[in-house]
Amino acid sequence: MGRLALAGRPFCGDHGQVDQAAALALLEQGDLAARAPRLGGMARAEGVVIVSERFWAFAGTDGSLREGTMPSAPNSLRAIPLARGLVRLSASLSPLFRREGVARKRERIFLLAAIFLPLGLAFAPSWIGLTAGLVTTVSLLAWLLRGRTLYLHGAEHRAIAALEQRRLRDTWHGAASPSRFSLRCGTNFAALMMPVAVLGGHVWPLPATAFTPVVVSVLALALTMELWQLVQSVPRLARVVLLPGLGLQRHTTREPRLDETRVALTALAAVLCRELSHA
Repeated sequence: MGRLALAGRPFCGDHGQVDQAAALALLEQGDLAARAPRLGGMARAEGVVIVSERFWAFAGTDGSLREGTMPSAPNSLRAIPLARGLVRLSASLSPLFRREGVARKRERIFLLAAIFLPLGLAFAPSWIGLTAGLVTTVSLLAWLLRGRTLYLHGAEHRAIAALEQRRLRDTWHGAASPSRFSLRCGTNFAALMMPVAVLGGHVWPLPATAFTPVVVSVLALALTMELWQLVQSVPRLARVVLLPGLGLQRHTTREPRLDETRVALTALAAVLCRELSHA
């Protein structure tokens, strides 16, 4: 399938401003598609990232668009339980950490520091670790919840749900409002991981060392990803197991405006363009 052109440039493959008419035409193709790619995403204060297994796109509230490819893990790693979950999780963050991604250099440094700071404090006194952990948590929350992020988070969920329901055109025009809550939201993953991590800390069979919390946390991440994939394959089970996360989404999302939903739909259209061209 050929690529649609907009504003004198290809819709897929380079950065620039978005022609909304071309985006809408792609969304109409998505409504007619027999099969749709499985999508995820993330919201930022200034826009929405939509990702598939192969591609990502970031649409900004200023009308800008950036696109890229997702990393591909070796098939050997994809077959190893626990390891495959960590690989999948790290891949989902690549639009943030890649140099040509959506995060600025200072943001990447901040996020890396937040991730690896607990490792550096493994040998520090407990009160230092606790204080640093609280400061890191508050800082991350402030970063995550700044600006219109919560509203764009709801828009991201709505756009993906619109594709799954084949109501992209109606959603663009405001005639349909798919749910802003999602079973595949990272909020659900976090809510699922917390009891796994607590349980792992209690049943850890080896003598405790300074590195035990780090090891338990990594294993909890890997095990949660395995549970996540299992639960996602059974929608009825997912609605029960992920109920706490769905409840938390009432706080981590807000009802988006139509223009914010269109930002998410624009990113989705860019990914859809590449997926249709690839097919």
